[in-house]
Amino acid sequence: MSHILVFDSGIGGTSVLSHLKACLQGVSFSYVMDNAFLPYGLQPQELIKSRVKGLIRWQQQYLDNVDLIVIACNTASTYALEEARKHTQIPIIGVVPAVKPAASSSKTKHIALLATPATSNNAYTHKLIMDFTSGCKVETLHSTELVRIAEHFYWHNELDKEALCAEIARLNIPATVDRLVLGCTHFPLIAHDIKNCLQKHVELVDSGKAIANRAVSLLGSQIVVGEKVPSASEVCFYATAPVMDSKEVISIINLNKD
Repeated sequence: MSHILVFDSGIGGTSVLSHLKACLQGVSFSYVMDNAFLPYGLQPQELIKSRVKGLIRWQQQYLDNVDLIVIACNTASTYALEEARKHTQIPIIGVVPAVKPAASSSKTKHIALLATPATSNNAYTHKLIMDFTSGCKVETLHSTELVRIAEHFYWHNELDKEALCAEIARLNIPATVDRLVLGCTHFPLIAHDIKNCLQKHVELVDSGKAIANRAVSLLGSQIVVGEKVPSASEVCFYATAPVMDSKEVISIINLNKD
């Protein structure tokens, strides 16, 4: 059975995990959340690089037979993906904002990227926009409040719709924007409610499906593509800090690399 390690600062990476599980049959998953430093969108680059290197060392010591690592966090991917690849021979897939498909499908040629401050402001994201959005005007927006709202929703199944719509209103998205890129893996967890706060012509774009397709391509004959895998016993959850009122069985781990 193939084994995929999925990593994020919190529970946002489960939005990517759901796409992986929908595409891959006969695969086991380990999900690691570095919630001791949640959200990564407010952390400095060197700390994130250190945490990702710590993840690689922890995996090498405690997880057997990992076939693929998915860094299911836009901030960690844009800051530390290349660094992570220096420390393991296991293939690593990162998550980057889906500005390319958003730009190519936009009818108004005006799109917006909604991410955490670390993702929306870093050089990698700026290059991504320069390389793949020719002919489009791109707004860069950021929010960590939506991360908080999504985390609360996942663990408690309660959504503060008033706070959500207030945060969307604060972003002041121009009326001509017709594609909103969800550049944080937390955001798809509340995508339906985000869309309800937007004008009807705005479509949401994220990279979850593309990540799953890439995983299928890399694992090749090791996996069976098709029916959705039963979820209950297929995922082992790990965290770097306790999670209150958890609906998952979670093991607490240490990602310190020294």
